[in-house]
Amino acid sequence: MLRRGLVAGPDFEYFQRRYFTPAEVAQHNQPEDLWVSYLGYVYDLTPLAEKYKGDLLLKPIVEVAGQDISHWFDPKTRDIRKHIDPLTGSLRYRTLRGRFLHVPPQLPRSDWANDFGKPWWQGSHYKVGRLSAKTRNIRIINTLTSQEHTLEVGALESMWEILHRYLPYNAHAASYTWKYEGRNLNMECTLEENGIQDEEEEFDSLNMDGTLHTPAILLYFNDDLTEL
Repeated sequence: MLRRGLVAGPDFEYFQRRYFTPAEVAQHNQPEDLWVSYLGYVYDLTPLAEKYKGDLLLKPIVEVAGQDISHWFDPKTRDIRKHIDPLTGSLRYRTLRGRFLHVPPQLPRSDWANDFGKPWWQGSHYKVGRLSAKTRNIRIINTLTSQEHTLEVGALESMWEILHRYLPYNAHAASYTWKYEGRNLNMECTLEENGIQDEEEEFDSLNMDGTLHTPAILLYFNDDLTEL
């Protein structure tokens, strides 16, 4: 564990997030900033869109930018779903939005270039992290400034990852002691592991507005002026 001033923790200059929420993926919905998710992972297809800019086969991918496209895939093979082509009687990729990049044409064509290596959906070249299957809201209150922010976080994110999300609001976030109900939080653990239960389903069952009862984490300044 690295130590910065009074605070031990990861080096955020090289820190990489493990999880992304569906809302975060949805923000990347343009050809010049194109993310999708499928089968539990998030992929940045921006380089692919740049490489094939102007290609008509890119259109079906641009149309689903920022969305989850797991329904395109067979979860067992992790390949594009297939079906029997009624024209040729052969097994072919099922492309409901029309043929897209790296999918072979229905019939042999002289202009079909298959020298691209692996199709874009195979391998981990474009993978940026996991998709958070479940998210929850958490309030973070700076006791020094009385500023409060509500963040949507993945249920499996560690406190360090949540701190990383909070950095745009407070560059000195790692210079604070993070507490919940008077207890120091273990930054290696998740909210649940730190005893911060997700009671959203219980509130829903009682027809209560869970947003009125979002758990609050209190930050106490350590006075070491660490900036990340």
